Amino acid sequence: MNFDLHLVQQALLLLACLLGAWAPVALLRRRFAAAEESVWLGRRVIDGVLFPMLALLLTWVALRGMLHAGLGVQLLRMALPILSSLLLIRLVVRVLRLALPQSGWAHAAERWVSWLAWGGSILWISGLWPAAWAELEAIEWKLGGVHISLATLLEAAFNVVLVLVVTLWLSAAIESRLLQRATDDLSARKIVANLVKALLLLIGLLLALSGAGIDLTALGVLGGALGVGVGLGLQKLASNYVSGFVILAERSLRIGDVVKVDGFEGRISDIKTRYTVIRAVNGRESIVPNELLITQRVENSSLADTRVAQTTTVSVGYDTELERLFPLLAAAVAAVPRVQQDPGPALQLSNFGADGLELTLVYWIADPENGTGNVRSEVNLAVLALLRREQVTIPYPQRVVHPA
Repeated sequence: MNFDLHLVQQALLLLACLLGAWAPVALLRRRFAAAEESVWLGRRVIDGVLFPMLALLLTWVALRGMLHAGLGVQLLRMALPILSSLLLIRLVVRVLRLALPQSGWAHAAERWVSWLAWGGSILWISGLWPAAWAELEAIEWKLGGVHISLATLLEAAFNVVLVLVVTLWLSAAIESRLLQRATDDLSARKIVANLVKALLLLIGLLLALSGAGIDLTALGVLGGALGVGVGLGLQKLASNYVSGFVILAERSLRIGDVVKVDGFEGRISDIKTRYTVIRAVNGRESIVPNELLITQRVENSSLADTRVAQTTTVSVGYDTELERLFPLLAAAVAAVPRVQQDPGPALQLSNFGADGLELTLVYWIADPENGTGNVRSEVNLAVLALLRREQVTIPYPQRVVHPA
């Protein structure tokens, strides 16, 4: 009966710890309700890192207090590995989804981490952890002059995963901070974010390998072999990465520019370290290797000035009073919403056609990324309406056949 009472006390204390962790997270979640993605809070109250972290801390404090009072702590001891596993899983899942939202292997990593974490919790709770770890240490082999056990490999893999997850977390947070409210200097912020991410990943990998007991001096040989591989098999890949940094550094192409490359025209939506994403007006996207943007001719409609000139042609009869018609056509084209007023529309008598006078209308727009064909259509409709209203003849071919 006394044993059952102790279990009830521990259960109530554990429930109080969970509620104590849930309450501040719920309050913060309501305060930052606009945040879609968050490592700390997640999408809901309990799928972030903050809830299992607070629950683990409160449970540990409760366990120490129960031990100090000389009371039973069996249930609290069982809760610690469970909450630790939940914290590890939540950390890995939230960081991978935030840093690599489109990566396929991130979901596989989430499943593996979940299985290993819950499996370790079961072994710890059941008391089989020391025996299982001893069996893993007994499985060893000789690699060169060093004896390596399976337990050592698992410990090294855990350290590598943990360090890389924390590194990805920091790099994603720094990149998000750098790109927040970026406008004119978006390309400069992007290159800084890429460099910071690459540097943090390199430092994290070196720390993880060092923590795993791997001699970093051996990486000199690996670096030499990697250099040979880059010079031969990875030449194109390395060229694309270098070209990406050159594009961002020179600012010859910027996110938001309207470009035409290799017959594809659209707006640059993102510049990665290996490739550039160009999105056309019709929604199609083209992934262009960065080397192509360096070595081939690229038409940039937004490099010096975002304004783009467009032309349309119309024929009128030879008896038309052009001195009176030109101001009316210019005013009609200028009334189209997206046509620029400075410089305003201009008209030219471009050709004496066989059937009539050919007039060329030149006008400017400042937002070609929103489409050019729709503006040309509105301009043509405005011109057609004006010609009909002024009863100006639009000639059509006429042919006279003389009998033989």
